[in-house]
Amino acid sequence: MPRIVITKLLSAERQHVFDVIANYENLQQIMPKYYPSVRVRSVRDNVAIVEEHLNIGGKELVMTTKHISKYPESHDVFVLGGDAKGSHISEVYEKTDQGTKLTITADIKLGTIAKLSGVIGKSRLESDYNTMIDDFCKIL
Repeated sequence: MPRIVITKLLSAERQHVFDVIANYENLQQIMPKYYPSVRVRSVRDNVAIVEEHLNIGGKELVMTTKHISKYPESHDVFVLGGDAKGSHISEVYEKTDQGTKLTITADIKLGTIAKLSGVIGKSRLESDYNTMIDDFCKIL
């Protein structure tokens, strides 16, 4: 399935970039266009289980995810169940002289319904995901 790699060079400090983009608890408030529903089910140390709805590719994906944070270096999201079960999104935050280099690698696995409906093609998924990250960066 689609593998998406996005790299952004940002003039903001690494901690601030991490605080905004990896803030799964407030995704619904920060980006309601993309995250109409987010419910944190469990948090232990740097690991959280979250139920989230994500609007991307013209479809609302419903997922149970596992977020693992290593502040402020990385944030990994594993989709445990739902429409994109088996997907993995890795965010790496590197400090640079100009601010932060953000690299996002997303290995997306779409569920049977999404595959059969053909609603989400790789080019649209990649374009919409890139637009979503651009919208996050505007907040910085």
